[in-house]
Amino acid sequence: MHLGIAADHGGFELKHRLIDELQNQGHTLIDFGAANLDPTDDYPDFVIPLARAVAAGTIERGIAICGSGVGASVVANKVDGVRAALVHDSFSAHQGVEDDALNLMCLGARVIGPSLAIELAGIFLQARFSKAERHQRRLSKVARLEEDN
Repeated sequence: MHLGIAADHGGFELKHRLIDELQNQGHTLIDFGAANLDPTDDYPDFVIPLARAVAAGTIERGIAICGSGVGASVVANKVDGVRAALVHDSFSAHQGVEDDALNLMCLGARVIGPSLAIELAGIFLQARFSKAERHQRRLSKVARLEEDN
């Protein structure tokens, strides 16, 4: 799968652990930064370009990491076409994709450890949207809201 990943200083180390693991699994990754550990950097600077690439379809899915995952989730969802969620459990990692067509997963590096993050990334990437009528109907309502804005 063609993926994007981004992290600020809070998720910098976890991002590199995930990159190594996902590349070993055969995924192609684009790293949207941060390129260097800088304790003064800001998550929007990296998450916004990642979210735009997801929305444009230049990558299939994205993973954004910050300290809590909350900020990354907030900013990613400001980009039309992105369906991002903070994920710290296996059910949400697959259900978000299956029911809500989640295309960007956010993680909190100060909340979960690398083993769980790797597990959640695998679940997220293996999941597929169900295309059930009720889920498509709900996503149409979300798309209309984006159009109205």
